[in-house]
Amino acid sequence: MSALSSAAAWSRPSRLDTMAAWALALAWVLPLAYAFWTAFHPPEYATRLALGAPLTLDNFRRAWAAAPFARYFLNTTLLVVMILAVQLVLSTLAAYAFARARFAGRDLAFSLVLVQLVVMPDMLIVENYRTMVQLGLVDTLLGIGLPYFGSALAIFLLRQTFMGIPKELDEAARVEGASPLQILWRVYVPLARPVYVAFALVSVSYHWNNFLWPLVVTNSPGARTLTVGLQVFSSVDQGVDWPVITAATVMTAAPLLLAFLLFQRQFVQSFMRAGIK
Repeated sequence: MSALSSAAAWSRPSRLDTMAAWALALAWVLPLAYAFWTAFHPPEYATRLALGAPLTLDNFRRAWAAAPFARYFLNTTLLVVMILAVQLVLSTLAAYAFARARFAGRDLAFSLVLVQLVVMPDMLIVENYRTMVQLGLVDTLLGIGLPYFGSALAIFLLRQTFMGIPKELDEAARVEGASPLQILWRVYVPLARPVYVAFALVSVSYHWNNFLWPLVVTNSPGARTLTVGLQVFSSVDQGVDWPVITAATVMTAAPLLLAFLLFQRQFVQSFMRAGIK
Protein backbone atom coordinates (compact mmCIF):
# COMPACT_ATOMS: atom_id res chain seq x y z
CA MET A 1 0.00 0.00 0.00
CA SER A 2 2.84 2.37 0.80
CA ALA A 3 4.38 1.79 -2.62
CA LEU A 4 1.06 2.41 -4.33
CA SER A 5 0.51 5.55 -2.28
CA SER A 6 3.99 6.80 -3.15
CA ALA A 7 3.40 6.14 -6.84
CA ALA A 8 0.05 7.92 -6.76
CA ALA A 9 1.54 10.88 -4.92
CA TRP A 10 4.41 11.04 -7.42
CA SER A 11 2.04 10.94 -10.40
CA ARG A 12 -0.09 13.82 -9.08
CA PRO A 13 1.05 17.23 -10.36
CA SER A 14 2.69 19.41 -7.75
CA ARG A 15 1.56 22.93 -6.95
CA LEU A 16 4.56 24.28 -8.84
CA ASP A 17 3.57 22.29 -11.95
CA THR A 18 0.02 23.61 -11.72
CA MET A 19 1.20 27.20 -11.34
CA ALA A 20 3.56 26.80 -14.30
CA ALA A 21 0.75 25.39 -16.43
CA TRP A 22 -1.52 28.31 -15.54
CA ALA A 23 1.28 30.78 -16.28
CA LEU A 24 1.87 29.26 -19.71
CA ALA A 25 -1.86 29.25 -20.44
CA LEU A 26 -2.13 32.89 -19.40
CA ALA A 27 0.87 33.85 -21.56
CA TRP A 28 -0.82 32.17 -24.52
CA VAL A 29 -4.28 33.62 -23.92
CA LEU A 30 -3.34 37.26 -23.24
CA PRO A 31 -2.28 38.19 -26.82
CA LEU A 32 -5.38 36.45 -28.18
CA ALA A 33 -7.61 38.24 -25.69
CA TYR A 34 -6.05 41.58 -26.59
CA ALA A 35 -6.60 40.89 -30.30
CA PHE A 36 -10.29 40.11 -29.74
CA TRP A 37 -10.76 43.13 -27.47
CA THR A 38 -9.15 45.54 -29.92
CA ALA A 39 -10.88 44.07 -32.95
CA PHE A 40 -14.38 44.47 -31.51
CA HIS A 41 -13.96 47.94 -29.98
CA PRO A 42 -13.39 51.47 -31.35
CA PRO A 43 -9.80 52.71 -31.70
CA GLU A 44 -9.96 54.86 -28.57
CA TYR A 45 -10.33 51.67 -26.47
CA ALA A 46 -7.39 49.85 -28.04
CA THR A 47 -5.05 50.59 -25.14
CA ARG A 48 -7.42 50.79 -22.20
CA LEU A 49 -9.83 48.35 -20.64
CA ALA A 50 -13.32 49.71 -20.10
CA LEU A 51 -16.07 47.22 -19.40
CA GLY A 52 -18.69 49.60 -20.74
CA ALA A 53 -16.92 50.17 -24.06
CA PRO A 54 -19.24 49.85 -27.08
CA LEU A 55 -18.84 46.92 -29.43
CA THR A 56 -18.35 47.49 -33.15
CA LEU A 57 -17.79 45.53 -36.35
CA ASP A 58 -16.41 48.54 -38.20
CA ASN A 59 -12.83 47.31 -37.81
CA PHE A 60 -13.72 44.12 -39.67
CA ARG A 61 -15.46 46.02 -42.46
CA ARG A 62 -12.45 48.31 -42.89
CA ALA A 63 -10.02 45.38 -42.91
CA TRP A 64 -12.11 43.42 -45.42
CA ALA A 65 -12.32 46.44 -47.74
CA ALA A 66 -8.63 47.34 -47.44
CA ALA A 67 -7.27 44.06 -48.86
CA PRO A 68 -8.57 41.15 -51.01
CA PHE A 69 -9.18 38.87 -48.04
CA ALA A 70 -11.83 36.92 -49.94
CA ARG A 71 -9.13 35.90 -52.43
CA TYR A 72 -6.72 35.12 -49.62
CA PHE A 73 -9.27 32.86 -47.93
CA LEU A 74 -10.00 31.07 -51.20
CA ASN A 75 -6.31 30.58 -51.97
CA THR A 76 -5.56 29.25 -48.50
CA THR A 77 -8.53 26.88 -48.51
CA LEU A 78 -7.65 25.50 -51.94
CA LEU A 79 -4.01 25.14 -50.94
CA VAL A 80 -4.75 23.32 -47.69
CA VAL A 81 -7.24 20.94 -49.32
CA MET A 82 -4.90 20.23 -52.25
CA ILE A 83 -1.90 19.50 -50.02
CA LEU A 84 -3.88 17.30 -47.64
CA ALA A 85 -5.52 15.28 -50.42
CA VAL A 86 -2.20 14.57 -52.17
CA GLN A 87 -0.45 13.82 -48.89
CA LEU A 88 -3.07 11.29 -47.84
CA VAL A 89 -3.02 9.46 -51.18
CA LEU A 90 0.76 9.34 -51.56
CA SER A 91 1.40 8.56 -47.89
CA THR A 92 -1.18 5.76 -47.85
CA LEU A 93 0.36 4.05 -50.87
CA ALA A 94 3.91 4.51 -49.60
CA ALA A 95 3.09 3.35 -46.07
CA TYR A 96 1.31 0.25 -47.39
CA ALA A 97 4.33 -0.61 -49.53
CA PHE A 98 6.75 -0.15 -46.65
CA ALA A 99 4.55 -2.16 -44.28
CA ARG A 100 3.54 -5.13 -46.45
CA ALA A 101 5.45 -5.22 -49.74
CA ARG A 102 8.77 -7.03 -50.09
CA PHE A 103 11.31 -5.38 -52.36
CA ALA A 104 15.06 -4.78 -52.46
CA GLY A 105 16.19 -1.75 -50.50
CA ARG A 106 12.91 -1.31 -48.63
CA ASP A 107 14.51 -0.56 -45.28
CA LEU A 108 17.03 1.81 -46.85
CA ALA A 109 14.27 3.65 -48.70
CA PHE A 110 12.26 3.99 -45.50
CA SER A 111 15.34 5.30 -43.68
CA LEU A 112 15.74 7.95 -46.37
CA VAL A 113 12.11 8.93 -45.90
CA LEU A 114 12.68 9.33 -42.18
CA VAL A 115 15.57 11.71 -42.86
CA GLN A 116 12.94 14.24 -43.92
CA LEU A 117 11.70 14.34 -40.33
CA VAL A 118 14.98 15.86 -39.14
CA VAL A 119 15.40 18.29 -42.03
CA MET A 120 13.71 21.64 -41.47
CA PRO A 121 11.72 22.78 -44.51
CA ASP A 122 13.28 26.25 -44.25
CA MET A 123 16.69 24.74 -45.07
CA LEU A 124 15.43 23.78 -48.54
CA ILE A 125 13.88 27.10 -49.52
CA VAL A 126 16.63 28.10 -51.95
CA GLU A 127 16.68 24.78 -53.78
CA ASN A 128 12.89 24.58 -53.77
CA TYR A 129 12.68 28.05 -55.25
CA ARG A 130 15.13 27.15 -58.00
CA THR A 131 13.04 24.10 -58.79
CA MET A 132 9.84 26.13 -58.95
CA VAL A 133 11.53 28.60 -61.31
CA GLN A 134 12.61 25.77 -63.61
CA LEU A 135 9.10 24.30 -63.57
CA GLY A 136 7.48 27.69 -64.14
CA LEU A 137 5.43 27.39 -60.95
CA VAL A 138 6.50 30.57 -59.18
CA ASP A 139 3.53 32.64 -57.96
CA THR A 140 1.09 29.72 -58.20
CA LEU A 141 -0.76 27.64 -55.63
CA LEU A 142 0.79 24.50 -57.08
CA GLY A 143 4.21 26.02 -56.53
CA ILE A 144 3.37 26.64 -52.88
CA GLY A 145 2.06 23.14 -52.28
CA LEU A 146 4.39 20.97 -54.37
CA PRO A 147 7.30 20.76 -51.86
CA TYR A 148 4.88 19.45 -49.20
CA PHE A 149 3.16 16.72 -51.21
CA GLY A 150 5.37 14.02 -49.74
CA SER A 151 5.04 13.85 -45.95
CA ALA A 152 7.48 11.70 -44.00
CA LEU A 153 5.37 12.12 -40.86
CA ALA A 154 2.27 10.73 -42.54
CA ILE A 155 4.22 7.84 -44.07
CA PHE A 156 5.78 6.97 -40.71
CA LEU A 157 2.51 7.10 -38.76
CA LEU A 158 0.57 5.09 -41.33
CA ARG A 159 3.34 2.50 -41.73
CA GLN A 160 3.45 1.91 -37.99
CA THR A 161 -0.34 1.58 -37.93
CA PHE A 162 -0.47 -0.76 -40.93
CA MET A 163 2.22 -3.00 -39.43
CA GLY A 164 0.05 -3.41 -36.34
CA ILE A 165 -2.89 -4.74 -38.36
CA PRO A 166 -3.03 -8.58 -38.31
CA LYS A 167 -1.93 -10.21 -41.55
CA GLU A 168 -4.81 -12.65 -41.20
CA LEU A 169 -7.10 -9.89 -42.44
CA ASP A 170 -5.02 -9.69 -45.64
CA GLU A 171 -5.25 -13.41 -46.15
CA ALA A 172 -8.99 -13.46 -45.57
CA ALA A 173 -9.48 -10.64 -48.07
CA ARG A 174 -7.31 -12.39 -50.66
CA VAL A 175 -9.30 -15.58 -50.26
CA GLU A 176 -12.40 -13.58 -51.17
CA GLY A 177 -10.64 -12.32 -54.30
CA ALA A 178 -9.73 -8.81 -53.21
CA SER A 179 -6.89 -7.05 -55.00
CA PRO A 180 -4.08 -5.28 -53.06
CA LEU A 181 -5.73 -1.89 -53.61
CA GLN A 182 -9.09 -3.24 -52.46
CA ILE A 183 -7.44 -4.66 -49.34
CA LEU A 184 -5.81 -1.31 -48.68
CA TRP A 185 -9.05 0.62 -49.13
CA ARG A 186 -11.42 -1.75 -47.31
CA VAL A 187 -9.20 -3.11 -44.53
CA TYR A 188 -6.27 -0.81 -43.77
CA VAL A 189 -7.72 2.63 -44.38
CA PRO A 190 -10.80 2.17 -42.09
CA LEU A 191 -8.66 0.78 -39.27
CA ALA A 192 -6.25 3.73 -39.53
CA ARG A 193 -8.97 6.38 -39.36
CA PRO A 194 -7.72 7.98 -36.08
CA VAL A 195 -4.28 8.41 -37.63
CA TYR A 196 -5.77 10.05 -40.71
CA VAL A 197 -7.77 12.47 -38.58
CA ALA A 198 -4.80 13.32 -36.38
CA PHE A 199 -2.50 13.93 -39.33
CA ALA A 200 -5.17 15.95 -41.15
CA LEU A 201 -5.40 18.27 -38.16
CA VAL A 202 -1.62 18.71 -38.10
CA SER A 203 -1.40 19.28 -41.86
CA VAL A 204 -4.29 21.74 -42.07
CA SER A 205 -3.05 23.74 -39.08
CA TYR A 206 0.53 23.90 -40.37
CA HIS A 207 -0.26 24.90 -43.93
CA TRP A 208 -2.98 27.34 -42.92
CA ASN A 209 -0.40 29.20 -40.83
CA ASN A 210 2.65 28.61 -43.03
CA PHE A 211 4.30 31.91 -43.89
CA LEU A 212 7.91 31.84 -45.05
CA TRP A 213 7.68 29.61 -48.14
CA PRO A 214 4.45 31.20 -49.48
CA LEU A 215 6.07 34.61 -48.94
CA VAL A 216 9.13 33.60 -50.98
CA VAL A 217 7.34 31.92 -53.87
CA THR A 218 4.44 34.37 -54.40
CA ASN A 219 4.53 37.84 -55.87
CA SER A 220 0.92 38.84 -56.57
CA PRO A 221 -2.35 38.96 -54.58
CA GLY A 222 -3.79 36.30 -56.89
CA ALA A 223 -1.59 33.62 -55.32
CA ARG A 224 -1.04 34.94 -51.80
CA THR A 225 -2.26 33.04 -48.78
CA LEU A 226 -3.81 34.53 -45.65
CA THR A 227 -0.58 34.77 -43.68
CA VAL A 228 1.27 36.53 -46.50
CA GLY A 229 -1.68 38.79 -47.22
CA LEU A 230 -1.91 39.69 -43.55
CA GLN A 231 1.79 40.58 -43.45
CA VAL A 232 1.47 42.82 -46.50
CA PHE A 233 -1.69 44.37 -45.09
CA SER A 234 -0.07 45.15 -41.74
CA SER A 235 3.19 46.50 -43.18
CA VAL A 236 4.41 49.93 -42.17
CA ASP A 237 3.56 51.35 -45.59
CA GLN A 238 -0.10 50.76 -44.83
CA GLY A 239 0.10 52.60 -41.52
CA VAL A 240 -0.25 51.07 -38.07
CA ASP A 241 -3.95 50.92 -37.24
CA TRP A 242 -4.09 48.33 -34.48
CA PRO A 243 -7.87 47.84 -34.38
CA VAL A 244 -7.97 47.09 -38.11
CA ILE A 245 -4.83 44.93 -37.97
CA THR A 246 -6.16 42.89 -35.06
CA ALA A 247 -9.50 42.53 -36.83
CA ALA A 248 -7.67 41.09 -39.84
CA THR A 249 -5.69 38.81 -37.52
CA VAL A 250 -8.87 37.52 -35.89
CA MET A 251 -10.40 36.85 -39.32
CA THR A 252 -7.29 34.90 -40.31
CA ALA A 253 -7.23 32.75 -37.17
CA ALA A 254 -11.00 32.39 -36.72
CA PRO A 255 -11.51 29.28 -38.91
CA LEU A 256 -8.92 27.24 -37.00
CA LEU A 257 -10.10 28.51 -33.61
CA LEU A 258 -13.71 27.75 -34.45
CA ALA A 259 -12.84 24.28 -35.74
CA PHE A 260 -10.90 23.52 -32.56
CA LEU A 261 -13.75 24.68 -30.32
CA LEU A 262 -16.32 22.63 -32.24
CA PHE A 263 -14.22 19.45 -32.53
CA GLN A 264 -12.10 19.69 -29.40
CA ARG A 265 -13.01 16.23 -28.13
CA GLN A 266 -12.38 14.57 -31.50
CA PHE A 267 -9.16 16.59 -31.79
CA VAL A 268 -7.73 15.24 -28.53
CA GLN A 269 -8.99 11.68 -29.00
CA SER A 270 -7.52 11.41 -32.49
CA PHE A 271 -4.09 12.47 -31.24
CA MET A 272 -4.23 10.01 -28.35
CA ARG A 273 -5.33 7.11 -30.54
CA ALA A 274 -2.69 7.95 -33.10
CA GLY A 275 -0.01 7.87 -30.41
CA ILE A 276 1.04 11.52 -30.89
CA LYS A 277 2.18 12.90 -27.57
